Amino acid sequence: MMKTEKSKPENLWNTKKPLEFAEKKLGITLDEWQKEYINHEGNTVVRAGRQSGKSFAESLRVALFALLNSKTSTLIIASVDRQSIELLEKVKAQIIGLAPSQIKGRPTFHKIELRNGSVIRAEPAGQTGYGLRGFTVDKLVADEAHYIPEAVFVAVQPMLATTGGTIDLLSTPRGNVGFFYDCCQDKETFYEIHIKSEDCPRISEEFLKQHRKSMTKLEFAQEYEAIFLDALMQFYPKKLIESCFSEDRLPNPRKTLGVDFAGHGSDPNAFVSWEFVKKIAYIFDCQTTEDQEAWRTIQKILSLNQKHNYIRKGIGVDSGGLGSPILDFLLLENAVKRKVVGLDNATKDIDADGKKKQLKGIEMHCWLKLGMEQGLVKFSKHNKELIRAFTSIQYEEDKASKRITIHGRFDHLIEAAKRGYWCIKSKGLNIMAFC
Repeated sequence: MMKTEKSKPENLWNTKKPLEFAEKKLGITLDEWQKEYINHEGNTVVRAGRQSGKSFAESLRVALFALLNSKTSTLIIASVDRQSIELLEKVKAQIIGLAPSQIKGRPTFHKIELRNGSVIRAEPAGQTGYGLRGFTVDKLVADEAHYIPEAVFVAVQPMLATTGGTIDLLSTPRGNVGFFYDCCQDKETFYEIHIKSEDCPRISEEFLKQHRKSMTKLEFAQEYEAIFLDALMQFYPKKLIESCFSEDRLPNPRKTLGVDFAGHGSDPNAFVSWEFVKKIAYIFDCQTTEDQEAWRTIQKILSLNQKHNYIRKGIGVDSGGLGSPILDFLLLENAVKRKVVGLDNATKDIDADGKKKQLKGIEMHCWLKLGMEQGLVKFSKHNKELIRAFTSIQYEEDKASKRITIHGRFDHLIEAAKRGYWCIKSKGLNIMAFC
């Protein structure tokens, strides 16, 4: 956005290249990524480092959209009122620079009306988006979208239903959870632009060098490289997940099942079926159910066993909390009592023979990851839910206690998967022997 020598351009409404007109009229030179962004039509997500020029690009994008598309409605939201107002002020400045006569009446802090019938509004999102209900818009703009609660997007997306409108999401990332993160991964619906602060010609190397020294590696990566912080803390890295992709099913396999039980009103029940031959294991089926009744969950396990005939001690179920009575019932069922083993994240495993030993949930995660690293674990690249679940798993270490915790937003499938894989390992799959 460096100043250039102004020239007398043609009229905005007569030109076939409105962005070039805008650069001449405003006396600016846009960065290449800004040009790409402003020209792109459709849902767009901008993941940008600090001070990279995303707000300026968005303000010009919104101004041109409103000026060139009559009778349209644009809504700018942010987590706080101040932020949405600031972006609206930048939009107003762009319109004044491009076509001041098009502004109708006196703009307010929250609304600009144009003579062509277009309206641009700015509102705070709040925690639920309740105050935004009722609007119908052609363009929805979310500034610093990663800091807007997910409940807001549930409330505002219906605004676009009848208009076929589009969404612009801009933010410096925070973690790999939430609506903004999900949209960055959804390549079919959103066009993503990722720009680092170092790619901005207005930020000096000396400035970035000073901040590298004063910040942790993770802090700098998040703020200036626009990297999802939690992506650096993924327990199952993206490349590791992709290395497990395979469409080749195993011949004459033995089968196991891992089960994770839902709590009341929380994640669904998850059922992950494995097949294995010697040292190779393949996830061939993932299912979830929303049923909370224990009896239906039991029937689901019995039905899957009837279909796949899992091996002895090959059904690993969550034996903690709400899973305890289900395990007790299954241990009395003739069809599965010698197949079921209780695998508790916290303390112990229990089987029909009454054998017990200490077993931590993290240990199951580690064995599963080790199998993936050694190329012994395979699954289909088309299993989107499983891939999303693996991607969501993160680890955190408490510096004082050195204690590591592993968790994830979609961890129910991985909780089930790790139990099914533990059943394979317990059958003599000595992973270390195949290093």
